Amino acid sequence: MTPSTTRLSSLLRFFGASGAAGKRDDPVIGIFWVTIAMAMLSGLIALGRYVALNGVPPSEAMFFRNLFCVMWMLPLLYWRGASLWQTDQLKLYGARVGFSFVAMTGMFHAVALIPLGEVTAIGFLSPLFATLFAIFLLGERVRMRRWAALAVGFVGAMIMLRPGVSPMGAGQMFALMSALSLGAVGPLVKKMTGRDDADRVVFLTNVLMTPVSLIPALFVWTSPPADLWPALVGMGLCAVIGHMALVRGYASTEASLVQTFKFSRLPFSVLLGFLFFGELIDGWTWFGAAVIFAAAVYITRREAQLKSKPNQLQEPGAP
Repeated sequence: MTPSTTRLSSLLRFFGASGAAGKRDDPVIGIFWVTIAMAMLSGLIALGRYVALNGVPPSEAMFFRNLFCVMWMLPLLYWRGASLWQTDQLKLYGARVGFSFVAMTGMFHAVALIPLGEVTAIGFLSPLFATLFAIFLLGERVRMRRWAALAVGFVGAMIMLRPGVSPMGAGQMFALMSALSLGAVGPLVKKMTGRDDADRVVFLTNVLMTPVSLIPALFVWTSPPADLWPALVGMGLCAVIGHMALVRGYASTEASLVQTFKFSRLPFSVLLGFLFFGELIDGWTWFGAAVIFAAAVYITRREAQLKSKPNQLQEPGAP
């Protein structure tokens, strides 16, 4: 093997392009990808807030996010051809599009109304909602430790939202709606990626989401001014890079480590909110978000431990 071929092979492995390779555990690469993903997804909601504050309706911004996400993926379609869109899981894609539509609607409306950091902090509830969906919709058995982690997570939500003390407006409700729907998306994506690779899942979901999101956008349509088009195009780019990087993070290391470093999304969002919108979030929001995140990390770690030792599920008192 020539030196150039060796270097190319190393680059392909690093960027997750060696599709036939087995799962590896490389925490450094995993943390790298997760950090990139959190920065890009924070950039996505920052751009969404920017265009909303400059007159683009949230429903229209969501349509452009999906449209430009597909356009940025067209080179991948050219490279892979029909294999990128062929699937036998259309019912699952339909369900995912429905939940993703609600999640995106909530997120784009939330960032038009409340600071980026607050939207991000509320979004940390989604892994807890995912566990509840797994319990009540998939019939998973959950014992005391995971119930306790769920309870701690919702205590964190109460600390952050402070109902009765801090006003609960439409922005907070939209953010909760987004987190709840994302909780349902997680188990669906997990099942879909058992048979379809990550690039196909991202591409097909956005292809299907584009015409669906166009319908509500038409009712509020305004022609974006020329100076907003770079931001609209940038939303699609941030979405593609963010989701692809996150998938590669999960492929590179343990899910519990990925979940831990997803907390970096909050500092990124707070920084962008401060730099571009002069926004700050209070200490209660930071504290509540940290409590929620600790509970989510614990749940993710326990699920990984139980999967690595299936016999524990049969032991009396196993969580």
